[in-house]
Amino acid sequence: MSLAVIHTRAQEGINAPAVTVEVHLANGLPGLSIVGLPEATVKESKDRVRAALLNAQFEFPARRITINLAPADLPKDGSRFDLPIALGILAASGQIPSEELSSYEFVGELALTGELRSIRGALPFALHSRQAGRAVILPRINADEAVLARDVVVLGAKYLLEVCEHLRGTARLVPHPPLENLLATVPAPHDPDLRDVRGQHHAKRALEIAAAGGHNLLFIGPPGTGKTMLASRLTSILPPLSEEAALEAAAIASISDQGFTAALWGRRPYRAPHHTASAVALVGGGSQPRPGEISLAHHGVLFLDELPEFDRRVLEVLREPLESGRIVISRAARQAEFPARFQLIAAMNPCPCGYLGDVGGRCRCSAENVLRYRARLSGPLLDRIDLHVEVPALPHEQLRGAQTTKEPSSVEVRARVYAAQARQMARAGKLNHHLTTTETERTCALDKTAEDLLEQAVAQLGLSARAFHRVLRVARSIADLADAPAIQTAHIGEAISYRRLDRAPRAITNTLSTTPQ
Repeated sequence: MSLAVIHTRAQEGINAPAVTVEVHLANGLPGLSIVGLPEATVKESKDRVRAALLNAQFEFPARRITINLAPADLPKDGSRFDLPIALGILAASGQIPSEELSSYEFVGELALTGELRSIRGALPFALHSRQAGRAVILPRINADEAVLARDVVVLGAKYLLEVCEHLRGTARLVPHPPLENLLATVPAPHDPDLRDVRGQHHAKRALEIAAAGGHNLLFIGPPGTGKTMLASRLTSILPPLSEEAALEAAAIASISDQGFTAALWGRRPYRAPHHTASAVALVGGGSQPRPGEISLAHHGVLFLDELPEFDRRVLEVLREPLESGRIVISRAARQAEFPARFQLIAAMNPCPCGYLGDVGGRCRCSAENVLRYRARLSGPLLDRIDLHVEVPALPHEQLRGAQTTKEPSSVEVRARVYAAQARQMARAGKLNHHLTTTETERTCALDKTAEDLLEQAVAQLGLSARAFHRVLRVARSIADLADAPAIQTAHIGEAISYRRLDRAPRAITNTLSTTPQ
């Protein structure tokens, strides 16, 4: 036989489009050419494949070899096509049987020794192979990841020779154990507990509201008051991911540089990039688009500490994904779309030195410097953050002494959050943060007293239409935590109290006038 067809898949965002590797052997001067829009790493595979076949004691055909990667208009990149190309050459030259090739999809990078090395995107590969009704043969190191797809036969191999023996029927590969067996070996996660944070009851309340409604949250306070501790405990009070959401989060991690491990399965991502991160690091990109921090935080938390220290252009790229829940990266030859439905938690100091309002008079920032510092955050970005919460410094006695009241644990708070989210899903099929304007007006009806209070706040604080609707959604989340069928005046009043930065100029002037100089 001089023609062989092998099934594999490319990587395009979190998708894995089908690719057919067609290998043809013809008479003529020996040579190997790869067509079908291959990138440089794919073209280099001919040298890896040649060495791997020879070191595995196979014969490399001394004929003219043409390899077509179809469809021809889909860009192919990476080393994932090494194994399919090698098997196509062996099948076309009659060194392995071709009868079973159509039942499998193959992927893997080849070392010169014939060993199979790991590839990115094993989980999306397995998910799409399941839809096609084929089994998967891939490097053994990627088998734990691929088996997360469920209902697909995953065969892991360490060497090219093992794959060939399987196709010959002399030594069959054993299907990888199912997901349940894999998860049984993973130790239970240990998340930090909300009870570890002393005091800061107002901030904890805001964190619970943010968790209940999926709202974005900004903590404002001097250094060392617990802003980072609070943010790191948000995932501990959120309900567990559904299997569909866990698969989406795992698929994004699978195609990233960090890879995916079974210990991450079902856990909400928590990403905390440094304030020196670039826009590409945050949104993703590159010549071969990779997901950025906002996509790696999909179905989880993106924590931005020292928010005003981020480059303003970096922060502005957050605006669109905060609304749409996705990010599209366009390049000259391709376009990649990544999901990015994350919950933004940010922290900042009240002034450049961090000690505005300190009773010891450590702050020497002028009102102009403070306003310039806060102006690094644009109005449109702040509008998209639902809660602005102050986290003040605590007295040393409260930090050192025994706790006078029993602080609620993450388990207790998570139960309340879960109940509130269940009410939202039953009412609208989504969390309050994701309600459209029409849905907000329908589900957030107010009585006359509450409506008058909100109109007064809008007039005094100068709230935009977007901020107005976000106050309503936060009030709806507060009502859901209280199991109240309708939004009451107290709920609106509490929601308005969380718009800390909307009254910043006046608050700065008052604070500076009362601070010892």
